[in-house]
Amino acid sequence: MILTARTTSEQSGRRLDDAAKELFPQLSKTQIRRIIDLGGCAVNQVMVRVASRELAGGDEIILGVMEPERFVDVKLVADDLLYEDHNFLALNKAPGINSQRTPYQFKGTVEYAVGQYLRKTGSKEPARVIHRLDRGTSGVMFFPKNKQAATWISDQLKNGRVEKVYWAIVTATPDEECWRVDEPIGKLNKFRYGVILPGKPSITEFRVLASGAGAVLVEARPLTGRTHQIRVHLTHGGLPIAGDAPYGGVPAERMFLHCRSMAFQGRKGENIRAQAPLDDSFRRMAAAHQLELPEQHAISSPGM
Repeated sequence: MILTARTTSEQSGRRLDDAAKELFPQLSKTQIRRIIDLGGCAVNQVMVRVASRELAGGDEIILGVMEPERFVDVKLVADDLLYEDHNFLALNKAPGINSQRTPYQFKGTVEYAVGQYLRKTGSKEPARVIHRLDRGTSGVMFFPKNKQAATWISDQLKNGRVEKVYWAIVTATPDEECWRVDEPIGKLNKFRYGVILPGKPSITEFRVLASGAGAVLVEARPLTGRTHQIRVHLTHGGLPIAGDAPYGGVPAERMFLHCRSMAFQGRKGENIRAQAPLDDSFRRMAAAHQLELPEQHAISSPGM
C-alpha cells in the first residue's frame, strides 16, 4: 500500500516521523519509523532513511507500507559469494528476496546487502544493479564494483554477449527435447507480460534436462533480456513454471526458476563465470517428482 500526503505550513520545521504521524494517523510512530528505516519513505521523490529529517511546508511524503512478514533481512556472507575480483562480484540470490529497492523497502534487498558488503571491504562505490532477477527467482546475480566495470558489463548485456543459463521445473511435458521460441513480448498489465504485437523481439532457447513423475526440468537460455522472458515464453508454449501463479503455474512453495550460471569476457579478455548451487526447496521439488539433477552440468564458454 502506498500512502501520499503533503505537509502544511504549520508542519514546517517538524521532524519527518512527527509530521508523518499527523498526516497518516492510521499508522503508529513505531510503524512509521520502521518504514523509514527500511527505505520505504520518500520526501519529494527522494528516499529518506532519517526519522529526524526536518521538513518544509509543502513537502510531499510517500510511505510504502509493507506487511511485516514480507521483510527478510539480507546479509551477504561468504557462502553466498560465487565469484569476486577487483571489478565484479557474483552472488547466489535466494528466492523470495527483491533484487533492488522498491517503493516499500531498500533494506532487505540484494542491492542493500551488496552495498553493505562493499562498504565493509573499504569501497565507497554504490551497489549498481545492472541486471535483476524476479523476487521468486533464485541464482546468479553479478554486480560491478566500479563505474568502468558497470559500463563494460552493461554493454555486454545489451549486445547479448553474456551467456545466461536458467533451470526451471514445469509440470507439463514439452513436445520436443530442444526448441527455440522467437516471439515478441510486451506488457499486458502492471504485473504481467505476454507474447503480443507490437512487442519487443525476444528469443529463448530451451532443452529438456530431465523428466520425472509429473514434472520436467528444463534449461532455458535467453538470447535477449526482456522482463519475465523465460516465464512468458514457457507459458506461451503451455509450460508454465511450477509455483508461478501469475502465469498459471501449479501451486508450490516458490517459483521454481533458478539462474544456474552467467558467463562473459572481461575487459582484458579473461573469462568471468559463476555457477549457483540449487537451494533446498529446489532439491525437494526435484526429489518429489523423481527428477535427476545434472549436478556436474558444465558451463560452456560464452560465444563472443
